[in-house]
Amino acid sequence: MTDRPLKVAVAGLWHLGCVAAACLAAVGHRVVGVDADPQRVESLRAGRAPLREPGLDALLADGAAAGRLRFTDDLSEAFRDADVAYLAYDTPVDDRDRADVSVVLGAAEVAGQALPPGALLLVQSQVPVGTCRALRAGLRAARGGDVGVAYVPENLRLGEAIERYLHPDVLVIGADDPEARGRVDRLFAAIGAPRVRTDLATAEMAKHAINAFLATSISFANELANLSQLEGADTDALLEVLRLERRIGPRVPLRPGMGFAGGTLARDVNALEDVAERHRYTPHLLEAVLRVNDGQQSLPIRWLEQAYGTLAGRRVGVLGLTYKPGTSTLRRSASVAMIRSLVRAGAEVSAADPQADLAEVADLPSFEFGRDPYRAAAHADALVVATPWPEFEALDFGRLRAEMRHPLILDMPRLLDRARLEALGFTYVSVGCGAVHKIVDP
Repeated sequence: MTDRPLKVAVAGLWHLGCVAAACLAAVGHRVVGVDADPQRVESLRAGRAPLREPGLDALLADGAAAGRLRFTDDLSEAFRDADVAYLAYDTPVDDRDRADVSVVLGAAEVAGQALPPGALLLVQSQVPVGTCRALRAGLRAARGGDVGVAYVPENLRLGEAIERYLHPDVLVIGADDPEARGRVDRLFAAIGAPRVRTDLATAEMAKHAINAFLATSISFANELANLSQLEGADTDALLEVLRLERRIGPRVPLRPGMGFAGGTLARDVNALEDVAERHRYTPHLLEAVLRVNDGQQSLPIRWLEQAYGTLAGRRVGVLGLTYKPGTSTLRRSASVAMIRSLVRAGAEVSAADPQADLAEVADLPSFEFGRDPYRAAAHADALVVATPWPEFEALDFGRLRAEMRHPLILDMPRLLDRARLEALGFTYVSVGCGAVHKIVDP
């Protein structure tokens, strides 16, 4: 084995693929990024990523300027002389948050035809457990053992993806043969992180396990907050106790809100449920995690109906459309789902978000959209804060109150200062605190 830079073809240029291509070029490999969308390829050649991620455009430009990063829309050409075919598609989910791996399977088939002997097929797309062993079996049947297969679960976060890629908490290397595992070690030699070397199925299960644990923590926090609100207990103090308990700790995501969205966590919970179904095992905890989450996302509608009886003819302002701050993506956004429900109930909706890209979502309901939070609040019967953008904390809430018809704020991510808002005359309701009372028009 030599120390020469590897030739890496990164397939799938959305969030994961763009970050992987830019970072691998930054650590010295020769990278070609490939995507079927020629417009996306042209945009990347001009140094523009397809979504907002801090530092990504600059890193892409650095790789291109150094001659280590280029882009193409020809998958076979990209794989033909690659040492590593790196599948980095952001696996789509259906309306039930089940993963659709067809794009991964299609790219693996091309890789099986085009890769040179001795190459590695590395999967980092989110796939159900068992996928990589099936790919390995197909490749061995088609061409023997001259192409290795490995799986490395990704753990990126929008807004801090480059740091997470280059400095992960742990690097899980899954392969069923030592040679493939060694090739992955070489690819990531410049990335200093604890390594867990294991088989394909365990590496795939690791991804499911991490996200299922996070989903469980979120549903647990929401259940506690809802019960505390009913009993009149202090949700904030309760959660502080849990964070200070060393057996739990401050990094567990005990953050009440509208529940988890974006498709990512639910996809992995569903993947584990599918494993249970195949083996006729009842996953009681996982089922409860999803039930709690589904109920949490309907809270704003229930609260508004408690306040007004009917939403027909009511105007509701919504602050935040993206499923989390720091991104423009609306993938499986709980806010968009809430707006659909509001419109179906007859409400008029006006929304604002600093970065949301409405072009990502087909068949959006009819609602007003802009960048101005004050316009979204104008004449509103209620204002729902849905995404915890820091910009919303800095708003002039005295002006907001003057714009609104009724000063009712539903702070779903618990972003705002309750005491400050109540001093300004708002009725403040959030997950775990505040109460909704019947509002009568003057």
